[in-house]
Amino acid sequence: MRIPILSFVTTVTCIMLCSVPYQALAESYTFTPIDVPGARSTDAYGINNSGQIVGRSVDFEGQQHGYLDSRGNFAPIEVPGAFLGSTVAFAINDSGQIVGAYTDANRLHGFLDSGGHFTPIDVPGGVLGEAAARGINDRGQIVGTYTDPRGGGHFFLDSGGHFTLIEFPGALIAQSFGINDRGQIVGRYADATAWHGFLYSGGRFTTIDVPGASQTVSSGINNRGQIVGSYIDAAGLGHGFLYSGGRFTTIDVPGGLFTLGAYGINDSGQIVGSYDDAAGGHGFIATPTPER
Repeated sequence: MRIPILSFVTTVTCIMLCSVPYQALAESYTFTPIDVPGARSTDAYGINNSGQIVGRSVDFEGQQHGYLDSRGNFAPIEVPGAFLGSTVAFAINDSGQIVGAYTDANRLHGFLDSGGHFTPIDVPGGVLGEAAARGINDRGQIVGTYTDPRGGGHFFLDSGGHFTLIEFPGALIAQSFGINDRGQIVGRYADATAWHGFLYSGGRFTTIDVPGASQTVSSGINNRGQIVGSYIDAAGLGHGFLYSGGRFTTIDVPGGLFTLGAYGINDSGQIVGSYDDAAGGHGFIATPTPER
């Protein structure tokens, strides 16, 4: 089974397969696999309102590469000067700006790709260890994760080059994965016992725990405030979820072995993520269809 990058989430029961509707409470979804041609495995991490998808593929030599999927047309994303096989694309906004991470001779860095022009993203102030850009909104605000000299995991908000370092009170580690145009941020934090999802809005943290779950991670948020993520239930089984209007919808689609995560959601409610089946690892896009 594949290991998610940056230790994102947990094992999760798969979501998906085939392009057939699946009933999930008030909505049904059409699930379509995403596979980069010639890749051993594919992950889908982000989607914008035009339906453009970004993520990573892993080739048969074990090297990872970023990609942009525009309606089935795949373009590689490789940061110039990065170690071969170290670029990952995590999110894309409606202007086509892409953020992600890459490794050079020293460590992991975040990046912003604006029309093919790459800008490194590193938290200032002598931060050691790794940094990655995980989410971007249409205002160009970027969120990500970094490691400070003490070794702790934290997250940042980059607004036009001005960095705000954010701490979750009492958490051992906190990481951000997504931001919408209202500046609402989602991610995960760890206490002494478990991982929990969170929403950071208006300077306040709200814990997001799926009822009955032992672990929860919030990974993406759209401008309607809908949140996607993953959780582990009391029996140790994994599931995806959609949190909308105060209600959790579990996403479990027969046919897969594991869901590695529901990572991104756009304003139309389209969800992207990753799953494994007997043939290997794939990305997916889940498109909601109105209830008949």
